[in-house]
Amino acid sequence: MNKHGNTQNSTVKPSIFLADEAATKSQAETLAKNLHAGDCIALSGELGAGKSLFARALMRALGVRDHALPSPSFSLIEEYHVADGMCIAHMDWYRLDNAEAVIMLGVQDYFNAPWVSIIEWPERAPCILPQGVVRISLTLDANIPSARWFTIG
Repeated sequence: MNKHGNTQNSTVKPSIFLADEAATKSQAETLAKNLHAGDCIALSGELGAGKSLFARALMRALGVRDHALPSPSFSLIEEYHVADGMCIAHMDWYRLDNAEAVIMLGVQDYFNAPWVSIIEWPERAPCILPQGVVRISLTLDANIPSARWFTIG
């Protein structure tokens, strides 16, 4: 078993320990350096695992300058435009029941340039995620309330 309770096997991806919010933001900044228009990020994790924190830090690192970055929990999709022509769609599919409900929003339009799509709760409609989606899992640490584990892949 690894440090956060997962059984080790050949399919387990290596996880990075993020001690606090600053480490989580730093990890988002590192990821942002490798993102391009047309990329899709799928953020998974239980409630309170830090998906919204990570998404906000990622958007800031990509150039979003809006003062408030509200969670799209009720609006479902928030759109942002950055200086270099890139657009960001931050989506939260938590309140949607199934893939059909997600598809009705027209989310596939956000899976191509100039958009970078960041999706919280992609488990609601995994069948519509684009090929090449970057899957990220955030897991709370069982012993340190401010810490989480970051797994990509």
